[in-house]
Amino acid sequence: MDHSNRLEELVNEHEHTLFRAALAILGDVQEAEDAVQDAFLRYLEKRPELRDREHEKAWLLKVTANRCKSVLRTRKRRPTVELLDIYPARSEDGSRELLEAILALPANQRSAVHLHYYEGYTSEEIGAILGQRPGTVRSHLSRARDALRRYLLEDEGE
Repeated sequence: MDHSNRLEELVNEHEHTLFRAALAILGDVQEAEDAVQDAFLRYLEKRPELRDREHEKAWLLKVTANRCKSVLRTRKRRPTVELLDIYPARSEDGSRELLEAILALPANQRSAVHLHYYEGYTSEEIGAILGQRPGTVRSHLSRARDALRRYLLEDEGE
């Protein structure tokens, strides 16, 4: 199969996952869309020979995460859109408060939470995707859980 047909399959299979991860990291719809598009363009440029679909997904997530980190280094502003209306998380059971808390986390914690709890990756896999040590990822997850716990407890106290 040629690379253009394979790219079409990859886009259909992974674009939503990549977009959700990019949005979780960047907090901006347009920048997230750009990061995803860049990942697919990178696939066309590099034409990587990957073992299976899971390795393709991991490769694309890593490229997307690297692009997001590059964007974060170049900007110093907060998200410009209301993420709660577009962030594709499960929030039908009153967990809007949890979603607000997740979106308030620093980018490194937010991306670790998203990749772990929404995409199902282990800390080792997240570390490979984000270019961090697994211990660093576990630390981000632990700090995020602590922050979420405090946020939700404060919210109940109101």
